[in-house]
Amino acid sequence: MANAEHLALLKQGVATWNRWKATHPEIVPDLSSANLKLGNLREADLRGVNLRWANLSCANLLGANLSNADLRKANLREVDLYRAKLIGADLSGAYLCHTYLREANFNGAILSSAMMANADLTEALFSNADLSGANLNGSDLIGSNLNHATLSDADLQTANLSKANLSFANLSGANLTEANLSNTNLSNAILSNTNLTLSILNDADLSDTILNHAVLVGADLSDAVLSNANLSHANLTDAILNRATLSNATLSNANITNAQMCDAILSDAQLDHANLTGANLNGAQLISARLEAAFLIGTNLIKANLRLAVLTGVSFRDANLSGASLSGAIMRGAVMPDGSVVGYE
Repeated sequence: MANAEHLALLKQGVATWNRWKATHPEIVPDLSSANLKLGNLREADLRGVNLRWANLSCANLLGANLSNADLRKANLREVDLYRAKLIGADLSGAYLCHTYLREANFNGAILSSAMMANADLTEALFSNADLSGANLNGSDLIGSNLNHATLSDADLQTANLSKANLSFANLSGANLTEANLSNTNLSNAILSNTNLTLSILNDADLSDTILNHAVLVGADLSDAVLSNANLSHANLTDAILNRATLSNATLSNANITNAQMCDAILSDAQLDHANLTGANLNGAQLISARLEAAFLIGTNLIKANLRLAVLTGVSFRDANLSGASLSGAIMRGAVMPDGSVVGYE
C-alpha cells in the first residue's frame, strides 16, 4: 500500500512534489497500489519511486522522469508518456496498451511480459531493454532504437518497425507475422525460430543475422541485404527475394520452394540440400555457390550465373537453364532438365 504522506504530497501538485523530492534524496517514495488515474503528473520527478500495482491509467506523464522506478504490474493504459524517461525502470507485467510513448526513453528498462499492444512507440529508445515475452501486437515502433534489446518470444504481429534499429537484438522465438520491417536495421540480430510469415522486409539490413529455422513464408525481402546471414533450415516458401543480396549466406537445408529471386546475388552462398523447387532465379548470381544435393526441380534459371558453382548431385529436372552460365561448375551426378545424369567437372 502507498505511504499516505507520500501520496498526500503528490496530490498537492507536481511543483510541491518535485521540491520535496529534491530536498529528500535519501527517501524512496512508496506509491505502490496508489490510484493516480487521470492524474496530472507532467514533468514529475518519479525517479526510483515504488509504483508497483499503481493505477496510472489516462494520466498525463508527459516529460516525467520515471528512471529506475518500480512499475511492475502498474496500469498505464492510455497514458501520455511523450518524451518521458524510464531508463532502467522495471515495468515487468505492466499494462501499456494504447499508450502514447513517442520518443520515450526505455534504455536498459525491464519490460518482460508487458502488455503494449497498439501503443505508439515512434522513435522510442529501447537500447539494451528487456522486452522478452512482451505483447507489442499492432504497436507503432517506426524509427525506434532497439539495438541490443531482448525481444525473445515477444508478440510483434502486425507491428510497424519500419526504419527501426534492431541491430544485435535478440528476437528468437518472436512472432512477427505481417510485421512491417522495411528499411529496418537487423544486422547481427538473432532471429532463430522467429515467425516472419508475410512480413515486409524490403530494403532491410539483415547482414550477419542469425535466421536458422526462421519462418519467412510469403515474406517480402526484395532488395534486402542478407550477406553472411545464417538461414539454415529456414522456410522461405513463396518469399520474395528479388534483387536481394545473399552473398556468403548460409541456406543449407532451407525450403525456398516457389520463391521469387530474380537478379538475387547468391555468390559464395551455401545452398547444400536446399529445396529450390519452382523458384524463380532469373538472372541470379550464383558464382562459386555451393549447391550439393540441392533441388532445382522446375526452377527458372534463365540467364543465371552458376560459374564455378558446386552442383554435385543437384537435380535440375524440368528446370529452365536457357542462357545460364555453367562455366567451371562442378556437376558430378547432376540430373539435367531432360533427366540425363552428367559426371563431368
